[in-house]
Amino acid sequence: MSKRLPPLNALHVFVVTARHLNLTRAAEELCVTQGAASRQIAALEDYFGFPLFLRHARGLHLTLQGQSLLPAIQGAFDQIQEAAEQVTNAHPAIRLKAPTCAMRWLLPQLMQLEQGRPDIQIELTTTTQHHVNFMVEAFDAAILFGVYASDRSNMYKLFDEELIPICAPGLLKEPLDSPAAAAGYTLLHPTRDQRDWQLWFQSVGAPQQTARRNQHFDTMDLAISAAIQGFGIAIGDRTLIEEDLKAGRLIIPFPQSVLTGAAYYLTHHTQPTSPALLGDFVQWFTAAGTARHASAIA
Repeated sequence: MSKRLPPLNALHVFVVTARHLNLTRAAEELCVTQGAASRQIAALEDYFGFPLFLRHARGLHLTLQGQSLLPAIQGAFDQIQEAAEQVTNAHPAIRLKAPTCAMRWLLPQLMQLEQGRPDIQIELTTTTQHHVNFMVEAFDAAILFGVYASDRSNMYKLFDEELIPICAPGLLKEPLDSPAAAAGYTLLHPTRDQRDWQLWFQSVGAPQQTARRNQHFDTMDLAISAAIQGFGIAIGDRTLIEEDLKAGRLIIPFPQSVLTGAAYYLTHHTQPTSPALLGDFVQWFTAAGTARHASAIA
């Protein structure tokens, strides 16, 4: 038959009280009332069958039995704390840097990652930058957008940028008869130079369109959000708007799309000091990207 252990909460109260030799200060550190701390000490003394503290007007003093017990109990709690720190340090959070334009796609991916691999913790930092320097920035991995060589050992393509017009379901009173007709609405631009819309018009054979009105945004995510609100017709990446299309927040007024040559990539630090689960994180995202590519081909 296993021996009954002393109450662990009471042992913790004993250690803290022995450090302060004052029940009021001990209770404050433990975030309990003084009465609750006193009851825990009384329960522990009842378990051992001898007093642990001598109570005087100026405070508490450890009895001889309390002095004998304290080092072993304190050492046990120190070992528990050390074990907890070792486990935490063995699986630290992966520090991920990602551009704000990728959030519409990335957040659902991170939710799936949390469900499938709850042991992988992510510390996400958003930015308007599309590059990373692991030598000077404190990140373990990053999502990049642009034109990169995906054959590098620490660079993985997630998906190509594929631009397509999008708008709120209630914006169009009737279907548009030609791509050029989009210029009769407010065009929402994710860049100041309007290059995305110009590229799309050129790809469908309707170059140099003059829009009724143009509205510029600093990021594609802002342009997409404005389109959802019915502000106008935006040009957005097909992958980034998947969830909005499924939820009926957006529609595609024209089926034509254009590949820009840019893509979204995952890259990661290659130092030996990187988190232990960084490899698992990269493998999960790489497998997810492969599955998306196969689905697109099918």
